[in-house]
Amino acid sequence: MNRYLPVARQHFLAALASTSVVVKTISAVVVLLYLLSWAVDTSYALGVTPGYLFPPNFWVWTLVTHGLVEQHVWGVAASVGTIMSCGRLLEPLWGALELLIFFAVVNVSAGLLAGLSYLLTYVATFDLDFLFAVHIYGATGFLGGVLVALKQTMGDTTVLRVPQVRLKAAPALILLLLALLRLSGLLDNCAPLAAYSYGALSGWVYLRFYQRHSRGRGDMSDHFAFASFFPEAVQPAVGLLAGLVHAALVKIKVCRKMVKRYDVGAPSSITISLPGTDPQDAERRRQLALKALNERLKRVEDQSAWPSMDDEEDDDDDEVRTDTQPLLSGGRDTSSSAPRTSRGAAGASLSSTSPSSASQSGGTATSGVQHSESSIITFEDASSRS
Repeated sequence: MNRYLPVARQHFLAALASTSVVVKTISAVVVLLYLLSWAVDTSYALGVTPGYLFPPNFWVWTLVTHGLVEQHVWGVAASVGTIMSCGRLLEPLWGALELLIFFAVVNVSAGLLAGLSYLLTYVATFDLDFLFAVHIYGATGFLGGVLVALKQTMGDTTVLRVPQVRLKAAPALILLLLALLRLSGLLDNCAPLAAYSYGALSGWVYLRFYQRHSRGRGDMSDHFAFASFFPEAVQPAVGLLAGLVHAALVKIKVCRKMVKRYDVGAPSSITISLPGTDPQDAERRRQLALKALNERLKRVEDQSAWPSMDDEEDDDDDEVRTDTQPLLSGGRDTSSSAPRTSRGAAGASLSSTSPSSASQSGGTATSGVQHSESSIITFEDASSRS
């Protein structure tokens, strides 16, 4: 365990150094408020208390500060990790200012909706504990918004291989985990579950309808529809219900109505932009196709780097030929007899014209034979003596 701590510390410092001032400032405030919690009850003064949020008390500053308050060290680690993940994954796409706006929108919406839910619960039960005994704080609301944003930008990324879990399923899985923790009694109240749910919902509404970017506002692609957060078996029913709610919100002018857009001034031809054919969705699919193509080309290069069996056989034949070449020069191969015979015939034909050269060649041949015989005799003598 100790050998992994320096590696984790190195990665943390590298991630912290590559982030903007916004991420560093938020992380530092979280740590400072945690240290302050040792002396002061920060969850009461800076967390959302439903009974104090609405009039006559109206503690509106808690809507901004409740997402920065933590009471335990593991909560600080989760909060700082969430903020650092935003700095590494979302800030390069959005920018520091847009990330700060998203942080404020999600936290304020989560705190307001959670406080309103507890107020309605008090109206139904007349239990004052729902107003004054509950304190909503922590980064669970912002965590829900971040997971929704990651589903939008990199939803097909694999988080776990066994079992295979993609990032687009993470919001629903974390919601199920919090529900199980509440049912098992590990969570004291439903405040983290409510904050996470409203944080994910407010993050989706903001990214779906209101976020400004170079292509306009919002993201109306099919892979980011509200029904895509649910299992495929219930997606048609959820999609129908979401359509009815969206139509009602359009009538009261909370959400804008989606219309077809025609770009007649396009250089090539008429460009039609329809729901489900958003350029961001097309860019995401193009990036996935390029990634798959690069992996396939890499596998092909790795396979071509290994030598084939034919090359190995050719190398073995060359080695055998190199080893047998001295034996061929020794005069024991039958294939070399033909050239020697021809040279002998040529010497016989030349003997009539130049007997001296024939005698010299004959002398040379005789000395060659004697030399080979002497070497053989020497080899046999050496073996017999030994």
